Amino acid sequence: MVTVHNAVDFSGRENLQVERGVKDPVVTFLGRITYQKGPEYFIEAAAKVLKRTKNVRFVMAGSGDMMNRAIRHAARLGISDRFHFTGFLRGMDVQKMFALSDVYIMPSISEPFGISPLEAMRTGVPSIISKQSGAAEILHYAFKIDFWDVDAMADDIHALLSYPALADFSARMGFDEVNALKWNGACAKMKKVYESVIK
Repeated sequence: MVTVHNAVDFSGRENLQVERGVKDPVVTFLGRITYQKGPEYFIEAAAKVLKRTKNVRFVMAGSGDMMNRAIRHAARLGISDRFHFTGFLRGMDVQKMFALSDVYIMPSISEPFGISPLEAMRTGVPSIISKQSGAAEILHYAFKIDFWDVDAMADDIHALLSYPALADFSARMGFDEVNALKWNGACAKMKKVYESVIK
């Protein structure tokens, strides 16, 4: 069994300069709002972070069958004034959302791979991903938590927002790491697999 991981094609993506409408740091979940992606764990972690500090904004970017439930969940926890839902984003709006973010999180319950953390890290955003995602196998500079461990998730978010040196290190090393994940490398590995079978 040989694993060949995905890469990301970053061609045609410029480094955007965006104007922020708020001074507070922004923590972003970007993806389908479905059970598989773990949106409820993100909301629970957000509530725990907001018990420590009020100066944070949380964004859930995307759409899905759990969106209304997620909105109600945030309201029940009393964090609606700090929690924003953008709806479905595509193309340049996705890039803008990453550019506006200070931390990206993918708390997926199951994820064959997960391209979005690579896109976030390519934008220079420190990222937190679940150990249950395929990307966790190759991303050494993303913070990794179990999807269900909302305390660890909240701790990592709080640490990245509270310690600029930690966030800067994670962003710089993550940027270099994902830039090395080229499709050429994945193709070369596939070629070696085929050659070994033929021989």
